[in-house]
Amino acid sequence: MAGGSIGPAGVAKERAEQYQGRVTCSVIIACVIAAVGGALFGYDIGISGGVTSMDEFLKKFFHGVYEKKQLAHENNYCKYNDQGLSAFTSSLYLAGLVSSLVASPITRIYGRRTSIICGGSSFLIGAILNATSINLAMLLTGRIMLGVGIGFGNQAVPLYLSEMAPTHLRGALNMMFQLATTSGVFTANMVNYGTQKLKPWGWRLSLGLAAFPAILMTVGGICLSETPNSLIERGMRDKGRKVLEKIRGTKNVDAEFDDMVDASELANSIKHPFRNILIKRNRPQLVMAILLPAFQILTGINSILFYAPVLFQSMGFGRNASLYSSAVTGAALCASTFIAIATVDRLGRRFLLISGGIQMITCQVIVSIILGVKFGDNQKLSKVFSVLVVIVICLFVVAFGWSWGGLGWTIPSEIFPLETRSAGQSITVAVNLLLTFVIAQVFLSLLCAFKFGIFLFFAGWILVMTVFVYFFLPETKGVPIEEMIFLWRKHWFWKKIVPGNPNDDTQYEEGKGVGPNSI
Repeated sequence: MAGGSIGPAGVAKERAEQYQGRVTCSVIIACVIAAVGGALFGYDIGISGGVTSMDEFLKKFFHGVYEKKQLAHENNYCKYNDQGLSAFTSSLYLAGLVSSLVASPITRIYGRRTSIICGGSSFLIGAILNATSINLAMLLTGRIMLGVGIGFGNQAVPLYLSEMAPTHLRGALNMMFQLATTSGVFTANMVNYGTQKLKPWGWRLSLGLAAFPAILMTVGGICLSETPNSLIERGMRDKGRKVLEKIRGTKNVDAEFDDMVDASELANSIKHPFRNILIKRNRPQLVMAILLPAFQILTGINSILFYAPVLFQSMGFGRNASLYSSAVTGAALCASTFIAIATVDRLGRRFLLISGGIQMITCQVIVSIILGVKFGDNQKLSKVFSVLVVIVICLFVVAFGWSWGGLGWTIPSEIFPLETRSAGQSITVAVNLLLTFVIAQVFLSLLCAFKFGIFLFFAGWILVMTVFVYFFLPETKGVPIEEMIFLWRKHWFWKKIVPGNPNDDTQYEEGKGVGPNSI
């Protein structure tokens, strides 16, 4: 808008106490189906490490790594250090990063369902290509298609869950995404444990079974209802109200519907969401959209899940023992998600993040000490210390599962106003996948260089993020998704940045604003 003019201001007053409705079967079914998108992400995270530790897979695509692995004198920490092998894992996440930026306008203009369907279809194509690969080029093409699927799925599914869920259970229902992700990791670990015995084609079955959740996500996306927020934003108010009444189980949805209408009026006045996300009104959300997914990856969890079999073999575990140990950690991660579902809307986001951070730091330090004292080149851990390492790593993933695992996706998906929600989620996904790509690409090199210090590296980052949460993240428990702006105006730090009057910075929307609230 031109300088000085006043446009739609979004949600102007708090109506949370007037919200009515209950948890209905339709909203639970919709959330469960949509959350299958998380299984795609989790299955790939879990399957990659197992496949890359299978001799038949290494012989076919990474023969140099296979030969290095056979050398008894090889440095324990460096035996898997190969950029080509890292590229197999990390190429998916680079593709996901790019596709998430494309998914943002599609999710906003055509709805959340469209992106879910696109994600499932792309992942299905990638799974077929990977399972039938005859050369490295075909293998990497399949990985790229999997990345496109993950980019679209991670963009749309958390938004879908946040918008469909009632306010008082938004955290628990959004955790369905994390539950599906951790279930995917555990399933992949169990699949790897079984297929490593099926020589020489077991790796093909591991990669090909990714088609199953892809089909579920595609068919589920076709059957799902669109979110009322998206329908109203796209001008279908009557249809949006009908969906809202259906998922809330009551016709008395005036307060929530009015919030959505107010938010959609502002959303429709915004022509460039990525530009608008830079204004002061959205500054706290932008910071969270960048830092929360970055922190989630810098816990080191993906390194452990990607390379769990490789990591355990590097520590001296036998081949079968390493796959079994990684399956145990996957089961621990999956189980811990139920803790988050049961407590996130009772204890709140901040409590889970801070307590989980403290436990993760403790576990990383303990593992580092054990490896530093008892493990080195050409050595194996004793049985007692091997079991202790697995137990401590399980405690680490349990703490991650109830804290940063789900909340790293839940919080960014619930804090943005409607006009920048798709753009904000796109930034969240892009940052997550960028850091995932970087860590996946350099982890084996870091393991070779830092040795046991790699765990202290991640422990340092967890300390930073725990302190950040304590001082800068307000509690979002029980706050309606369209009324989050009021939260920032009350926070001790962010209230200094977010304008108290919603009209103060709307004039900046197209980058034409001139006034005190310009960037």
